Amino acid sequence: MLSFLERGRFLGLLALRLVLGIIMIAHGYPKIFGGIHGHLEMVGRLGLPPALGYLSAGTEFFGGVLLLVGLLTRIVAIAIAIEMLVVIAKVHWQSGLTAPGGYQFPLACGVIAFALIFLGAGPISLDWLLLRGRHKG
Repeated sequence: MLSFLERGRFLGLLALRLVLGIIMIAHGYPKIFGGIHGHLEMVGRLGLPPALGYLSAGTEFFGGVLLLVGLLTRIVAIAIAIEMLVVIAKVHWQSGLTAPGGYQFPLACGVIAFALIFLGAGPISLDWLLLRGRHKG
């Protein structure tokens, strides 16, 4: 009865990729272009090696760009899902789910990334164009 929805699955995958990509770019851009030193210090204050700040900023900005075009989607999604777990555990957990500064936003981003790990980029992507016929999804 609702089989027509299955035919539009590609639109859902595109929406997930675009929204997560835009969010990641918006969070990574200020870190990459002007705020990397502050980000490195913040990462250090969390008890993590400050150099991981480069990895997180790069994951956000460059990973977001890759999601927009649908390139290396599953690999980027793994990196974002891991980053969101760290962000939740190290920054937002103590605030709870819905309080100001809570973890609802990184949780939503992490779940979108988790879904993209298993669902892939969909047919409107460079992954699909470059790997068509080599894998499904």
